[in-house]
Amino acid sequence: MKKQPLGEVFGFPTATVSRQAERYRKLKLCPYNNKVPNCTKDKANDPLGVCSIYHDHEAVITCPIRFRQDWIIAEDAAGFFFEKGTSWTSLTEVRLKDKHRQSAGNIDVVLVAYNDQGRVVDFGSLEVQAVYISGNVRKPFEYYMEDRKARKEMDWSKLADYYPRADFLSSSRKRLVPQLLYKGSILHGWKKRQAVAIQGSFYDTLPDLPEVDPEDAEIAWFLYELLPISNRFDLTLSRTVYTKFWPALNTITTPDAGDLEDFMEVLQQKLDDKRDGNPPDAPLITDIPLHG
Repeated sequence: MKKQPLGEVFGFPTATVSRQAERYRKLKLCPYNNKVPNCTKDKANDPLGVCSIYHDHEAVITCPIRFRQDWIIAEDAAGFFFEKGTSWTSLTEVRLKDKHRQSAGNIDVVLVAYNDQGRVVDFGSLEVQAVYISGNVRKPFEYYMEDRKARKEMDWSKLADYYPRADFLSSSRKRLVPQLLYKGSILHGWKKRQAVAIQGSFYDTLPDLPEVDPEDAEIAWFLYELLPISNRFDLTLSRTVYTKFWPALNTITTPDAGDLEDFMEVLQQKLDDKRDGNPPDAPLITDIPLHG
């Protein structure tokens, strides 16, 4: 466990207390193309300015806006969606509706191709998935912000109840998979290509997805890393994985069966507890009086 759990605060590594970094922290600014100049994570008036936390000594992105650095993700996705030389731009937070005009949620980024008259001729969707946090991240954040120079290498490891950790499992089960199943199914029905921007360490927690050649792909998984450069972390594409839509989703959503004998032991223990005199969880059919 790394002593300092916070990777970046308001766009800069916690160990960086340069004049520029301190300006961003004092003014609560976001350097990564948020919809407004300020950070708005969690609370607009008291933002939780943590961009990433450390996991196994690696900075893991916990804020989806962090992926917008220099709009590299849009450039990479456009290369998958469109032919070289296509005129395109990006639109953020685009509402998607199903056949019944019910909202299916917002698409993080839609890349649109347009012609000389400015008419949309094609598009592709880009989902961005940061990593959920278990534990408490606001307490170490507030403690760090009180005295950044003195606490840039603070030891938070002894406060286990308040130590933030990357929760990859919840990130995939509660967020990524539902997003792809619902919004992705609509886009797949329209035969539109999709892209997913996630961190490489997050992708490594998923089961092995069946890969295809880029020209046959329906989804491109862009895997990024945060590499330390000077006094900043730089968002860098490390690998691209190409898959079909349903084979990838079926692989992610189909769990590996555990040991049957383990489950049988659970059932046996519950049966033994009931036979030992513990009241049953629900009445037995023989306990219900019959009338008529």
